[in-house]
Amino acid sequence: MHGPDRDFWQQRFAQRQMPWDRGAPGPQIEPWIADGTLTPGLRIAVPGCGSGHDVLALAEAGCKVTAIDYAEAALTLTRERLAAAAATADLEQADVLTWQPARPFDALYEQTCWCALHPDHWQAYALQLQRWLRPGGRLLMLAMQCQRPSAAEGRVEGPPYHMDIQMLRALLPATQWSWPAAPYERVAHPIGWTELAIVLTRR
Repeated sequence: MHGPDRDFWQQRFAQRQMPWDRGAPGPQIEPWIADGTLTPGLRIAVPGCGSGHDVLALAEAGCKVTAIDYAEAALTLTRERLAAAAATADLEQADVLTWQPARPFDALYEQTCWCALHPDHWQAYALQLQRWLRPGGRLLMLAMQCQRPSAAEGRVEGPPYHMDIQMLRALLPATQWSWPAAPYERVAHPIGWTELAIVLTRR
């Protein structure tokens, strides 16, 4: 497997080496609740759920959350966070490139998973997102913008990997996804980069 493997992530969560972790839910969740994108009762999956800040915020907003990660240490942190708040969610220890839900979701919250996957796996992951969503379901995506100077030499560096918007348009084509018009909201990330907040609808 190209890129970080299960042991890589297991070690970082087990040792609390998580420089990407905000220590709080992603700030875009609150605006999406306010504008009605996220509503109580929504069946939503959080792939690559990490330590569970977003899982808890979505559960407390009344969503029916399925949290997915293949590092057991990440799910342990998520489970502890939920228990401390007396909140509930379904937790799945699984590889996002192979896992399938029993039935499609209403929405997906994609904030930390895609940029953690090596680009060699992006096509397979994009197909998974389409499979996981019902027609008319929404992909709530925070696309990490972290292009490094070495990209000018053709180097691929990460995680996080830069999520080029043109590449995303190719992997999530308009024939299968309804794209909103740019520009997209820029969300600051504490490690110094930004994310583009984009809501796509599966056709």
